[in-house]
Amino acid sequence: MKILKRILIVLFVLIVVAGLGVGMYGYTFYEDKLDEQPLADKVSDVRNDVDFVSLEDLPKDYVNAVVAVEDHRYYDHGAIDIIGLARAMFTNIKNGEMQEGGSTITQQVAKNLYFIGENNVFRRKIAEMFMAIDIENNYDKDDILEFYINTIYFGDGYYGIKEACKGYLNKEPKDMTLAESTMMAGVPNAPSVYAPTVNKELCKQRQNKVISSMVEYGYITQEQADSIDQSFIDLIN
Repeated sequence: MKILKRILIVLFVLIVVAGLGVGMYGYTFYEDKLDEQPLADKVSDVRNDVDFVSLEDLPKDYVNAVVAVEDHRYYDHGAIDIIGLARAMFTNIKNGEMQEGGSTITQQVAKNLYFIGENNVFRRKIAEMFMAIDIENNYDKDDILEFYINTIYFGDGYYGIKEACKGYLNKEPKDMTLAESTMMAGVPNAPSVYAPTVNKELCKQRQNKVISSMVEYGYITQEQADSIDQSFIDLIN
């Protein structure tokens, strides 16, 4: 028993040391990025962009669609969603492949602001967590959601909802219908797959996922969902 106890203590110490090492590895990267450009300056760049769109200038259906499909507990958790991470891990293990990432909207904002193009995924993920905590400590949830909507990539060279609406729909974001809102909310998950100019059938499948999420979380009724016409997607080129 004494030998077993010693082994367990040693293993515990090794795990703690390894955890601290991993944390410092990502934290140093996070600090380096902030030294290059402080968070307040990054946010100022986003807000001062000519294509910046505020939440109040977006259809409520679009905002709800984004939250429903990307992070339905967004307003209930902090920078990191432990429940979401556990669920994603369980799903991935159960299905034997990476199907869910578990990243919150805030973590995605951290990535969009600082870590696009970073090839070391492990280091990036840890740094994203530190950056996400920093973001949530300095900005409220609506602000962060604005940053997300204005920095996500929609494919075809379009960054942010305004560029994407002009490019795909030839209209301003405020004029999106429920059908258009649900399509646009689905594209950023994988623009190389779901963009309407890439594969219209997969785009529609992703839109159906958005619609079902909106029904599941009470944003629209099943009757509203059933009335959504996807035929406009066939006209996008």
